[in-house]
Amino acid sequence: MKRSGWISVPAAAVAVGLLMPPAAAMAKGMPQLDFSTPLTVSQVVWGAIIFALLYFLLSWQGLPLVASVLEERAAKISKDLDDARAAKASADAGMAEAEQATAKARAEAQAAINAALDEAKQAASVQAEALNARLERQLQDSEAQIAQARASAMRALREVATETAAAVVTRLTGVAPDAGRLEDAVGSALAARGIG
Repeated sequence: MKRSGWISVPAAAVAVGLLMPPAAAMAKGMPQLDFSTPLTVSQVVWGAIIFALLYFLLSWQGLPLVASVLEERAAKISKDLDDARAAKASADAGMAEAEQATAKARAEAQAAINAALDEAKQAASVQAEALNARLERQLQDSEAQIAQARASAMRALREVATETAAAVVTRLTGVAPDAGRLEDAVGSALAARGIG
């Protein structure tokens, strides 16, 4: 068995110190240190024997067990600390990996959003162009219908004006006007007003 090195007081020195009574104690009359009685001597001898036995038993048996328990505890604590450091390193690596995955997912999501926005813009642009072309055709058709209706209205206005002028001249003069002159007069009157 391993002997503990931290107890350095030899048992023999302790026993000798206990067996030698101090002279000052005997001089003052302390009865518990009066070695002239056999009871005191036997108590001191048995105390020294018990002390030496306990000292040797503890130094050879008890203290090595305590030292081994302390060493086991120190080793277990050291192992637990190493395990905790490894677990912390693993957790830190997992956190870093999770952060990278999150950043990658965010970047992919942003790219998907940007692609969807670009696609939506392009689709909206195509739809806007088609709508503008349709509106332009409708506008041109409407302008053509308006021009046609205006021309039709102008012809009708010219006819109505000619007929009205012929009726008025006939009533006023009693004679039917010359159709060519009447047409020229109505045409110049309408042209003067910007209607033509």
